[in-house]
Amino acid sequence: MSRFLQLHLLTFYPPSNVNRDDAGNPKTATVGGVTRLRISSQALKRAWRTSDIFSSALAGHEGKRTQRLGEEILKHLLQKGVDEKKATSIAREIAGVYGKVKAEKDQNPTRTEQLVFISPSEHAAAIAMADRLAAGEKVDVKKEQESLLHRSDSAADIALFGRMLAGAPAFNREAAVQVAHAITTHRVTVEDDYYTAIDDLKQDEEDAGAGFLGEAGFGSGVFYLYLCVNRDLLKKNLGDKSETSVAEAALGALVEAAMTVSPSGKQNSYAALARAGYVLAEKGNAQPRTLAGAFARPIAGQDLMQQSIADLKNFRAELTRVYGEGAEDVCEMALGDEKSATLADIVAFCRA
Repeated sequence: MSRFLQLHLLTFYPPSNVNRDDAGNPKTATVGGVTRLRISSQALKRAWRTSDIFSSALAGHEGKRTQRLGEEILKHLLQKGVDEKKATSIAREIAGVYGKVKAEKDQNPTRTEQLVFISPSEHAAAIAMADRLAAGEKVDVKKEQESLLHRSDSAADIALFGRMLAGAPAFNREAAVQVAHAITTHRVTVEDDYYTAIDDLKQDEEDAGAGFLGEAGFGSGVFYLYLCVNRDLLKKNLGDKSETSVAEAALGALVEAAMTVSPSGKQNSYAALARAGYVLAEKGNAQPRTLAGAFARPIAGQDLMQQSIADLKNFRAELTRVYGEGAEDVCEMALGDEKSATLADIVAFCRA
């Protein structure tokens, strides 16, 4: 089996602001001495992980990133008639295994200070532990840590994107997928949208001014995105060999989401629901490599997509000439080329 799966995508976004900085403008990066638009890997992964594609393909195999596991335990115990003080104490003790719990006098005393990525099996184990404590069983929660925290299980999103537990590093999971920040292949100028809102109940005899005015940044361009999946690590994170079908489903969901799902920022204002215009999927055992170097010099011209595709192919060919083949098998999709693969073909290739 090929160890690495690499994806190279070129996606055109119309005027939009899907990923904002602290000032509300589109995120940018300086590459090749010019400004490019940027979409952070965090924004992309969040959009994919919470998409309908993931929830449909990975039902029952999705973790939850939350501070509120303790609240879930507390609610469960209260519904079973456990005294609130006792239930709160149990919830705090168990939640403390997953992260540092807030102070007892805090408004939310059962929440953890940090967000924790928890798998379905860990959630079930926490509830079961709470029931044992509520029933009066003497349990050393710290000694039974391994029943609450798992080094591997069937949580596909944790297997893909990893997690870090500062208080229990032995149960960290290294991400099986690496996701680069997407950048435009060309120079971009962030533009300002001056907009107004009108008060519908303002009378004609009043001033003609707007009820509100503001400014918002936006930009447009062709983005290059690179992903690399270590399929051996994905299977290790999922644990049992019987989870092969989960690994395949996770890869299929990841690829489909990367090709079709956009971050949600300002979508109601711009409707920038983009689809990849070009996808190159590669499988092999050679050391992975990004093709972002194709765009170190910004693309120019009227047909940015076609020029980006041409430069990516030329750069890949030069890497192959110098370093040898970077993949054993490839699958390619390009809008406008009836002989190229489809979404279904790319997904099947990546799952196989």
